[in-house]
Amino acid sequence: MEVILASSSVDSGIGCWDLHTGSEQLRYKSCSSPSHGLVSIGSRFIASSQIRDPLASSGSLLYWAWNKPQVEVKNFPAEPIKPIAANQSGTYLAAGGAFSGDIYFWEVDTGRLLKKWRAHYRPVTCLIFNEDESLLITGSEDGCVRVWDLVMIFDDLRSQESSNLYMHSFSEHTLRVTDVAIGNGGASAIIVSASEDWTCKVWSLATGTLLRNIVFPEVVIDNIVLDPAEHVFYAGGRDGKIYIAALNTESIPTNNHGKHILGSFSNQSKAVTCLAYGTSGDLLISGAEDGIVRVWNLRTRNIVRMFKHAKGPINNIVVVRRESDSSNDTSFNAQTSSRKHGSSLPPPLEKYRTGNEPTDTVPVSLGGGGRHEDVKYVSHDVLMNSLKELQNQGSNAASEMEMEKLKHDSQKSMQMVNQWKKMYENLHEFCVKEILDGSK
Repeated sequence: MEVILASSSVDSGIGCWDLHTGSEQLRYKSCSSPSHGLVSIGSRFIASSQIRDPLASSGSLLYWAWNKPQVEVKNFPAEPIKPIAANQSGTYLAAGGAFSGDIYFWEVDTGRLLKKWRAHYRPVTCLIFNEDESLLITGSEDGCVRVWDLVMIFDDLRSQESSNLYMHSFSEHTLRVTDVAIGNGGASAIIVSASEDWTCKVWSLATGTLLRNIVFPEVVIDNIVLDPAEHVFYAGGRDGKIYIAALNTESIPTNNHGKHILGSFSNQSKAVTCLAYGTSGDLLISGAEDGIVRVWNLRTRNIVRMFKHAKGPINNIVVVRRESDSSNDTSFNAQTSSRKHGSSLPPPLEKYRTGNEPTDTVPVSLGGGGRHEDVKYVSHDVLMNSLKELQNQGSNAASEMEMEKLKHDSQKSMQMVNQWKKMYENLHEFCVKEILDGSK
């Protein structure tokens, strides 16, 4: 079963629908989430950060079991939390501070706060894990995108010796970063960032360089999602349009769109606030300020389903693939076991580090699938060996863009060679003429 979760900044709960049948599942109560503040923890349960008063000095992070509409576990971090992200297996939860710019990193099953570090000068706006979960990519109100090597973060010795904790820091955006996305390909992946400065930028993870700058027609892009093949990415604009931008091809500028923007489609005028890709089929799911979830067929660019949220603008959409219960078609609405209240969910998250854990090594899982094996890292070399193997897989988009950049550099070099050649010929002609005139 593939389900859509949608939440809002107003207290209207979390809507849940079957993506393919359109039937509504449970509506989870008491949720008022910020943007990027809703996740599924390894398909085991739902988590959402909560900030009901933007000026409040405290916030909460809530858990819901799939089969109960009420909040099961309430967490109260040291400061309000906005963006959250979980690795695929649901082992770890990363969160960005709403005020400090700090990153919090918890072990979900125990609730231990494994690490906290200053990531940005201003509040964190978005964060994601890469495909093998060895890196964390963050965006901030300071306009900066940073890549964090988790092995470095958890290796206290290397952290103390290094002048910077981050692997890359991209500071070319001039305004607040609204979203980040990363492709496949391990160390050869590409990173795409969106900002309120009307641009999306494409970066090379391998080299830490800017590959492409895409300027949108005076519109802020709040959310982006990459096509699985990484030929294009989709960008939701505040003008109500979903833009299609090229990752590995050149496009001819038109009167309506700039370079690298292939087109757009829309069904309404309210801002597109969130995007997600279906895990099966060629479906794009969008949420908007009008409170409607739209499911698009990307081949035809037609809407195949629409869901109405309870109230308020939608600011989060999560697509989750869950195992259906063959013994009960309404498994979401039924208690599936005789467990005590809340016993199926982990304990609350620690507010502060207890200091009981060892300081030399911390178990961090690199696995992106269902494996739960923990590996103790003691140096950065362990990660580098793993990434070298993944680097051979590569990313089509990154490779083609690197090739495109090399071609461009080659063309510029040839132009310079021709210019120097012409200057040499002119100088040679001038010298010959002077010599001949002097001999006369």
